[in-house]
Amino acid sequence: MIPLDMFGSESLAADLLQQVRWRDGVECPRCRSDRTVKNGSYGHFQRYLCKDCDCTFNDKTGTIFAHSKIALRKWLFSIYAFLRFNTSIRQLQTEIDVTYETIHRHVECFVTALDAPHLDLVGPVEIDEVYVTAGKKARDRERESRSRGLSTRGRGSYQSDKPPVFILVERGTGDRYVVPAKSADESTVRLLLADREEESLTVYTDGFRAYDPLDEDDEITREYVVHSDGEYADDEVHVNTCESQGRRSDPWLSPHRGVSKDKLTPYVPAFQLRRELFRKPGKEALKHAIRATL
Repeated sequence: MIPLDMFGSESLAADLLQQVRWRDGVECPRCRSDRTVKNGSYGHFQRYLCKDCDCTFNDKTGTIFAHSKIALRKWLFSIYAFLRFNTSIRQLQTEIDVTYETIHRHVECFVTALDAPHLDLVGPVEIDEVYVTAGKKARDRERESRSRGLSTRGRGSYQSDKPPVFILVERGTGDRYVVPAKSADESTVRLLLADREEESLTVYTDGFRAYDPLDEDDEITREYVVHSDGEYADDEVHVNTCESQGRRSDPWLSPHRGVSKDKLTPYVPAFQLRRELFRKPGKEALKHAIRATL
């Protein structure tokens, strides 16, 4: 369900932010002291005084919502619609009656605030790569038109505006990691697989040559299928979960007409956060999204 009450009342939106931000107690954003007292209000938001450093702050201080002239309820609606329904920035502009430039700046502020995925692999692990359309969004006026530049088939590259995005699936926990990269080579693969709890790791791949050096690694057991030979699954050996996740990347990017490749890194955590919200009810999903930005 959509938590409509949160988007219709500024006071309820402020209460929600207060609940999420101070769930472990109020803490001064300057000195991290918990010796704080209430000190009036700032509009709909509670204000506090730190008894250690005499700093005054409110529920929005130090967050992406601070110093924003847009009402918090509109902020929260934009975040919820962007994640839950993959709403385009142009449509958000219409829904909340804010200029395109403003809502675009705020959405970028939101995705930039999200933490990059921290890999903690246990194994076995599936790994695969996809290539997404991500150019320069027409800012370089001297280059060829975007459509002609991206018309070639096959594996892409960062230079050809089709950068690789690696997908890793931790089969034991079900965790999925989506990590953009500038190249799809051995060094990138080894860097992704280095964050693991134990030295030995079982890895399932396809027949892409970047994974071939893993066969010589004593700490990695690589099993793979060769798609070009018509092999897609051999009992537990497959990368179907990765491919399923990868097929969702194009629908995610399409309402935004692709993403500039220099903005792809912050947009990918938003894509991953969207999956985390999938099974959560409206208000819990909104709380989870707010918590991810703090």
